[in-house]
Amino acid sequence: MSENNILEMSQGTTGLGKVEIAPEVIEVIAGIAATEVEGVSQMRGNFATGVVERLGKKNHGKGVKVELTEDGIKVDVYCFMKFGVSIPTIANKVQDNIRQALLNMTALEVEEVNVHIVGIQFENQKQEVVETEQEM
Repeated sequence: MSENNILEMSQGTTGLGKVEIAPEVIEVIAGIAATEVEGVSQMRGNFATGVVERLGKKNHGKGVKVELTEDGIKVDVYCFMKFGVSIPTIANKVQDNIRQALLNMTALEVEEVNVHIVGIQFENQKQEVVETEQEM
């Protein structure tokens, strides 16, 4: 690790120079890997990311926090689950998918992948909104 929280890849020296990976890249990879898992409804964002997404720009790193420590890379993922899924099973799949995606794309081993379930998404919520609008 170098200053400015940028990871330097030390695997396989080719003599061509160094490769650095910004923590934001790890956030994006982890965010996409988490949303690929069936049972994850959405990632947690804040008001600003919600406004930006409505304007058409996707923030793939939302709901992901990456911490670079002396022990390694720690990833915290904050997500909503779909109602009716097995939370421990889906959380394990999220951890495995993130670990595998980061290993395949960056050749970096992750020390921890912590999954935080911040809510449950009910399918009826979207349907109820449509039904109430039709009744008016």
